[in-house]
Amino acid sequence: MSNPLSRHWGLDQIVAELRASREELHRTRHPRGIRALPSREAIVGIVENLRAVMFPTHYGAPDLTDESVDYYVGQTLENTLRLLCEQVRRALRFLPEHADTPEPELEVRAFEITRELGAQLPSIRATLVSDIQAAHVGDPAAQHITEILLCYPGVLAVMHHRLAHALHRLGVPLLARFINEIAHSATGIDIHPGAQIGPSFFIDHGTGVVIGETAIIGERVRLYQAVTLGAKSFPADADGTLVKGHARHPIVEDDVVIYAGATILGRVTIGRGAVIGGNVWLTHSVAAGTSVSQGNVREGARGEDPETRGRGRR
Repeated sequence: MSNPLSRHWGLDQIVAELRASREELHRTRHPRGIRALPSREAIVGIVENLRAVMFPTHYGAPDLTDESVDYYVGQTLENTLRLLCEQVRRALRFLPEHADTPEPELEVRAFEITRELGAQLPSIRATLVSDIQAAHVGDPAAQHITEILLCYPGVLAVMHHRLAHALHRLGVPLLARFINEIAHSATGIDIHPGAQIGPSFFIDHGTGVVIGETAIIGERVRLYQAVTLGAKSFPADADGTLVKGHARHPIVEDDVVIYAGATILGRVTIGRGAVIGGNVWLTHSVAAGTSVSQGNVREGARGEDPETRGRGRR
């Protein structure tokens, strides 16, 4: 750099040292050159459009009519899948198995994944409908479905998760993680796209909820704010490197309710119909039908929820 300003700031040395750091860590350099990153801005738009495709009367164009809605859905889906295919292609390049895949093959794979996600949208929507219905049933403050779709952060986070989980299963974990983090930033709810969540799932209030990668959640489960389904320990190999993909998060069976601030760690099982009270810390399994509150465990019939009195519902 010959500009006097460059010499003033010592830019030559800074740029050289930054390049040396990149080359040493092999983080951004690649034999085929610098890889194009997925675009967060594009992904935000894609998710918004997919929501509009699945729920056009709530998230779509404001002037839709019964006659125009199918045309709107088809046109929006065509444009959105084309944009998504490009983001899938970019994300695939960051997988070790695709680092050197020829570009034509990568484009074909991206098209196949995008096409499959499009085919899954009706079933994803059906599951989301069950989630919305669970919110309506589970929250006495919910007046109608429109309020839930437009105003509930838990429902917004679960919408993102259903799409992210589908992409995660289709082999695009980076793109799935982008979608997860977009929802996390918007709602304060952090659901790893690898988490398996059954239908009729409801997160009430939502802020501070964390659900780990290998968590498995059954049907008709309800969580409140600041619940953590996390890992207790992280196994490592002989070199001290953490083992990836190890099952380390809880299994939550059907019809479980977990109240605000509860923390459940490790590969433990919360049995069907159990109720976990607020601020409980659990690192062991709980039998079906058990009610757990601070300093109290009652097995058998569910009885009165430990949070029935003074639970601060809206």
